[in-house]
Amino acid sequence: MTVLDVRPADEYAAGHIPGALNATLSEIDGVVSMFDSTAEIVAYCRGPHCVYAHQAVAALRRHGLNARRLDGGLPEWREDGRKIASVS
Repeated sequence: MTVLDVRPADEYAAGHIPGALNATLSEIDGVVSMFDSTAEIVAYCRGPHCVYAHQAVAALRRHGLNARRLDGGLPEWREDGRKIASVS
């Protein structure tokens, strides 16, 4: 499984799900070749009402990839007490 953070790079750097890759919507088409075509991709953004993850999933599926949206987003991940990584 690949976890994909579709928020802007500065938000990703400030805190993200450990191991998540970062690509904004405008970068999706340029990075699809780096994904394992047999793995599931789970996209997330700022929360359940953020449309970035929905749009990223649609774009990834157009490329034939198995993608879904994470229920919630980074705020919910953090509220659940899960670990957050940051770029130093």
